Amino acid sequence: MSSHRVTLIPGDGIGPEVTQAAERVIEASGASIEWDRVEAGAEVVSKYGSPVPEPVLNSIRANGVALKGPVGTPIGGGFRSANVTLRQALDLYACVRPVKTVPGIPARFEGVDLVVVRENTEGLYSGLEHRVAPGIVESLKVVTEKACLRIARHAFELAVREGRGQVCAVHKANIMKMSDGLFLECTRRIAKEHPEVEYREIIIDNCAMQLVKSPEQFEVLVLENLYGDIMSDLCAGLVGGLGVVPGANLGDQCAVFEAVHGSAPDIAGKRVANPCAVILSGAMLLDHLGETEAGRAVERAVHAALADPANRTRDLGGTASLDEITDAIIDQLQ
Repeated sequence: MSSHRVTLIPGDGIGPEVTQAAERVIEASGASIEWDRVEAGAEVVSKYGSPVPEPVLNSIRANGVALKGPVGTPIGGGFRSANVTLRQALDLYACVRPVKTVPGIPARFEGVDLVVVRENTEGLYSGLEHRVAPGIVESLKVVTEKACLRIARHAFELAVREGRGQVCAVHKANIMKMSDGLFLECTRRIAKEHPEVEYREIIIDNCAMQLVKSPEQFEVLVLENLYGDIMSDLCAGLVGGLGVVPGANLGDQCAVFEAVHGSAPDIAGKRVANPCAVILSGAMLLDHLGETEAGRAVERAVHAALADPANRTRDLGGTASLDEITDAIIDQLQ
């Protein structure tokens, strides 16, 4: 079996614990991975002067793929988000977050199976801000035709590849007529290239309401950056929370797979964190590497382990430790 070289970014807080759990599960899946460990995040700023040192970017460029733990970002000041830096430096323009009902996990809905496709490189989330005068701050929302076309194309190609019959563009073009209008114009152009896929448009506030009323009506949501950040967390709440939802940041040259939750410094080192999101992100990584059966086996093992209440961590209403749920998942693989 050929070995794949993958950059590993343990991250901050609970990051090293949950990525170690993912390493164990991926090894148990039978896939052969050679890990290239690098440091990034809030805890390395004092050492390197940046949360994403150049060796991190070079490693990902060389390997083409990475598994990343959560990293901390200061609120209201401090250094720029490591996540934003990674996405822009490597042009990881598509953030893909599958949201799927996990059998047995208590949730408000059953049968949820949708994918959030988020533009990852521009818009308000880019953080292009400056102080105009005392007490006045301006934030720039830059939207380009290039970025809108490629994220729309990614969404439709994903729908075709996965046999999903619908793509829904989420927007606020009734108010932001030029920026969100450009996003819709570009998405409509790509939709015409895929007549086999139903195309819908929905204003974002209505989308939020519809998701918490009847999420089963959606298959693929395509959104610009800030909208996608907010709505992907809302979607995670439909199926049990951020602890059971994976994520990928994809570009034409590189791919970074990561859990979508934060670094939870308050429970770091206590071995009580839920590692399932990063393990499921590892399953997406395996599929990306062509290890499709191993990836599917990991996803099945996570779902089978979580079906037993004894294996659920406290964020899912249980008392299992990080090591107990990890061991249970590995048992399912053997």
